[in-house]
Formats: sequence, C-alpha cells, structure tokens
Amino acid sequence: MANSSLVKDARTLTLAGGLAVLNAAIAEADRIGQPMCISVVDTGGNLLAFGRMDGSKALSVISTKNKAVTAALSNEPTGGAHADVEIQVTLAQENKWTNLIGGIPIRVDGFVLGAVAAGSGTGTQDLAVARAGAAAIDGAEMFENFAPMGAEDTGIIRGSHPDKVHG
Repeated sequence: MANSSLVKDARTLTLAGGLAVLNAAIAEADRIGQPMCISVVDTGGNLLAFGRMDGSKALSVISTKNKAVTAALSNEPTGGAHADVEIQVTLAQENKWTNLIGGIPIRVDGFVLGAVAAGSGTGTQDLAVARAGAAAIDGAEMFENFAPMGAEDTGIIRGSHPDKVHG
C-alpha cells in the first residue's frame, strides 16, 4: 500500500470520454452554424480527440490545442488573464499558454479530468461550444461566473477600457 502522504488520487478522461466531448461540441457548433476546430486533452495536456469541421479556420488547429492545454494545466478557463499580462505570461510559458477565449477545464468533483477548447468563431461562440463539449461529462462544471479579461472580446488594451474617458 502506498504512503498516503506521498500519493494523491487523480482522474483523467479516457478516449471514449474525449470522443464524447468532441461529438457534443461538434453538435453545438452545427446547431449555431459556426464551423469549429475542437481539441480535447487529458489532465497532462495530451491530445485525446480533435476535429476540424469543414469551413473552420486552419489556424484554429493550433490555437485550440493551446487553449485546451492552457485550460487543463491552469485549471481555469482561457481568457481570464488581464490584457496587461497576456504577452508576458505567454512568453514566460514558452508560447504554450494562451489567453484566447474558448478553452475550459473539464472539472468534476474538484478533479480536473482534462479540457476542451473550440476555435474559429467569436470568443463567445468558442466558449459556448467548449461548454457544450464539457457538458457531455456528467457533473462537469460550466464556469457560469467566468468573466473574460483579455483583449480579445472585452476591448481592454494596455490598461485602458473603451468605457473610460481619456483626457
């Protein structure tokens, strides 16, 4: 028996789980009429399932994998870092971290099982498709209170905000 102070429980998505997440995300992308690239990774950020829908953006192949890896390893949805630190954090993580909206960890009962990310739409569409994918796993958190803080959809750039008056 392993020493309980040296070992912790962990859970991860199986291939079947990854495919269920992928198929649920594809169904949502079809429903909203926005072709997507969708990546599903395990707890270590290793690719389990991927799909590039006809008509999706080729560059989203790379960005969705980075979104999924970021969400899995940070245990947070992507897009939550303030715009002022996006570049610095990306560089500190050797370009393996992204603040683009659309990646969420698949977390059940406090355990991160992996992550799902979608790309090729707006940040709002990408997040909705990722959430639909995560919902394929019973009990997965949907991060309803998530508020993006990056430059992508909020208009926040270098400490300014479009609602502020500059004089």
